[in-house]
Amino acid sequence: MDYLIGDVQGCCDALDRLLDEIGYSPSRDHIFVLGDLVNRGPRSLATLRRLRGLGDSATCLLGNHDWHLLAAAHGVRPVHATDTLDDILGAPDREDWLEWLRGRRMAVYAHGWLMLHAGVAPQWDLALTLELAGEVERHLKSEALVDFLHVMYGNEPARWDASLAGAGRLRFSVNAMTRIRFVSADGTLDFQTKDGSAAPPPGLYRWFDAPGRRTAGVPIAFGHWSTLGFTERDDLLGLDTGCVWGGRLSAVRIDGGRREVAQVVCEEAQAPG
Repeated sequence: MDYLIGDVQGCCDALDRLLDEIGYSPSRDHIFVLGDLVNRGPRSLATLRRLRGLGDSATCLLGNHDWHLLAAAHGVRPVHATDTLDDILGAPDREDWLEWLRGRRMAVYAHGWLMLHAGVAPQWDLALTLELAGEVERHLKSEALVDFLHVMYGNEPARWDASLAGAGRLRFSVNAMTRIRFVSADGTLDFQTKDGSAAPPPGLYRWFDAPGRRTAGVPIAFGHWSTLGFTERDDLLGLDTGCVWGGRLSAVRIDGGRREVAQVVCEEAQAPG
């Protein structure tokens, strides 16, 4: 059986309870974890240990918090007061964990579902999304990663153009796949609006409601958006149900037949601040 799991964010105890809830067996089942594996919850390193220990029976995607860990580890970004990454950053085998993280995926297409952390730019179709994800994944494993981390942060370019190249192309791809929520009618990404879902600001759309979105009809599963909550359509699953903020951790079975949803209450406290 194959399951999607939303943002864990270092809540390892909740992850264990959810795996128990679905009767998960690594010899039989497979999980796809939709990014933000670490940070804000109390057990980031334990979460990585748990997921890595599942071997090929778990596919883990990267979210914005996972990228933040890589940037902080390389001195590119400061560790924030609300971060809970010290157990990883201070581990004697931290380089091994960072190397493992660099081998994770940006997007996966399996069982008819496109899976990523946040979403897609309206101008992308399925093939282009997977192509761009592959470009970022190859860069993650390359010696050029640290150079890219130094220029990764920023909101420009804010609109996709096929002529984008170099750092700008990679930055846009990472931003769309790990940070997107709202877009304008012409597909420009908006990063000023942080919260809310029912009533987007005037002139903006939730990315999956963008007019002319080229992935329309492609089933997409994503996390990242805790204020959106559990979102289910025939071709859409939003699985960030705010575990680290006192909500739930969610899993959905996707390997055929009727969808099965499982949730557990998250008892781990969020980071202070």
